[in-house]
Amino acid sequence: MFQLAIGMPGGIEWVWIGLVVVLLFGARKLPELARSMGSSINQFKKGLREEDSADQLTEGSGQDSSPKE
Repeated sequence: MFQLAIGMPGGIEWVWIGLVVVLLFGARKLPELARSMGSSINQFKKGLREEDSADQLTEGSGQDSSPKE
């Protein structure tokens, strides 16, 4: 019986995915898209670091950051 295996794409599948991406966005747009994704990831990580440092400052001051009823 035929069993459908769902998992990570293999070598030829990545080639087809790459070709479709190039056809959809064009070769000139790909570097711009990669830069924009990279800067988005950096901004996300920066936001996480800022949130963690704000949480540590709140914990260190002994104040309860939970809302009062």
